[in-house]
Amino acid sequence: MTLVYLFASYLALGALSGTLAGMFGIGGGLVIVPVLIFSFGLQGIGSEVAVHLAIGTTLAVIVFTAASSIRTHHQHRAVRWDIFWPMTAGIVVGALLGAKFAAMLSGRTLQLVIGVFVILMAIKMLIGANPKPGRDIPGRAGLAAVGGFIGWASAIFGIGGGSLTVPYLSWCNVRMQHTVGTSAACGLPIALAGATGNILTGWGAEGLPQYSLGFIYIPALLGIIATSVFFARFGARLAHRLDDKVLKRIFAMMLIVVGIRLLLS
Repeated sequence: MTLVYLFASYLALGALSGTLAGMFGIGGGLVIVPVLIFSFGLQGIGSEVAVHLAIGTTLAVIVFTAASSIRTHHQHRAVRWDIFWPMTAGIVVGALLGAKFAAMLSGRTLQLVIGVFVILMAIKMLIGANPKPGRDIPGRAGLAAVGGFIGWASAIFGIGGGSLTVPYLSWCNVRMQHTVGTSAACGLPIALAGATGNILTGWGAEGLPQYSLGFIYIPALLGIIATSVFFARFGARLAHRLDDKVLKRIFAMMLIVVGIRLLLS
């Protein structure tokens, strides 16, 4: 795989993930992680570090896409800051612990876990299995505890937490626009803490390619963020204009194919 082809693929991946991050508040990780796993395999990067590298790089990317989409959602007054700040307290601790836990798993085990998670998220999107509003928003301690779990899981799967934050906030009777906007905002502390954890846990690991910073591959990071930041704003604008039901079904079918590929590869 030539350098030009690699960089072009990273640019395209950034455009897709950025749009999805802005539209659905999912941070783009469900797309970036599997694609990077396959890409790193084609580059000849060993399987024991390829999956960890894909997760760390993805979380670093989400730092930029989340920061970009937050601005647009905030302009539409779609971020519930009263929810964001208590959740962030738990998110930071949970994401650091999640990065440490992921580093303890083998590359193959982690790939299987991600494959199952991707398929489950796709099925959830297809059947619309979001919990019906059934409770009020908990207090600060409750939000911090939920944030801790979401941060922990997100650092393992390499996601911005939207696939977990959105259903939870919907269950708590938060308006959908506020749910998506707040979820996108929560992706920033998740990504910051998760990326930091992957730098620390991956520092000096054997088998890392040149230009790696712990479990973050700098060339992929730069290529993806070159387009993802712009397209995150584009996606956030679309979220306020389009009915996303058809798009979600198409996206879910694509995720099922990707998840099966991860399980079988």
